[in-house]
Amino acid sequence: MGTAGTGADATVRERRQLINVAYRLLGSLAEAEDAVQEAYARWYALPPGRQAEIVSPGAWLTTVTGRVCLDVLGSARARRERYVGAWLPDPLPAHAERDRGHGADPADQMVLDESVTMAFLVVLESMTPAERVAFVLHDVFRYPFAEIAGVLRRTPAACKQLAASGRRRVRDARVRAAPAVQADVVRRVKAAWEAKDIAALVDLLDPAAVMTADGGGMVGAVLRPVEGGSRIAQYMVAIADKAPGLELLERSVNGVPGLVARRGGAVMTVAAFDVAEGRVSRIWAVRNPEKLRPWVG
Repeated sequence: MGTAGTGADATVRERRQLINVAYRLLGSLAEAEDAVQEAYARWYALPPGRQAEIVSPGAWLTTVTGRVCLDVLGSARARRERYVGAWLPDPLPAHAERDRGHGADPADQMVLDESVTMAFLVVLESMTPAERVAFVLHDVFRYPFAEIAGVLRRTPAACKQLAASGRRRVRDARVRAAPAVQADVVRRVKAAWEAKDIAALVDLLDPAAVMTADGGGMVGAVLRPVEGGSRIAQYMVAIADKAPGLELLERSVNGVPGLVARRGGAVMTVAAFDVAEGRVSRIWAVRNPEKLRPWVG
């Protein structure tokens, strides 16, 4: 794992990779940053002689980051049971849409690909901590099972089985629509939402669609998923009625077309969509202000 070398330069170069690994493992930018910081703290706490013995600081840092993330994942269920309403992964803006004044933000380190789409991250949330670590490290980052075994403290064969189990969960999830198709559907949803056209929204939503909102108890948000295209359409129009001056913007959310709702110039909601067969099947609406910090420009 990582690159070979010694000294400060070798460890600093690993930061981008570590942030990318930790975010996919945890779904939270803040927790990913904390995990990477902890790994670096442990590295710099090593005696100089011990550091010199480590052939690949990157491998060492990745192993420690993976173990820290594993511990965080182990306690996440209890923490999320105390979370007000549904918990969703942090939404990420495209680099071109970020305020350049936030260069130190971990979001600037993120590589946006299919492994960070909201749909993919939600599937990762369904895995056990060990499955998630094995699957992400092997299938996303191509680390060998012999090295993953050092993170999980299990045999390579056991890690291979864990990754295979995670792979089945991903395979069973619905295949995402092509970006051009998703962009067209999201654009039409935006137009129908702005027009408060319930009939048009119902036509764009799968009858079995589900909308999940994450307000974290800090802002108003429905606490349970809204199920059914008709109910979601009515809910969306009700939101528009209660928020005059709401501005909808087409933006990349975790690398795929989504919508950002602003009011008075402030970002209120970031919405990610899953589209299948030309209709929206899932909407994930993040409203928790703490998760919207990368969107503040």
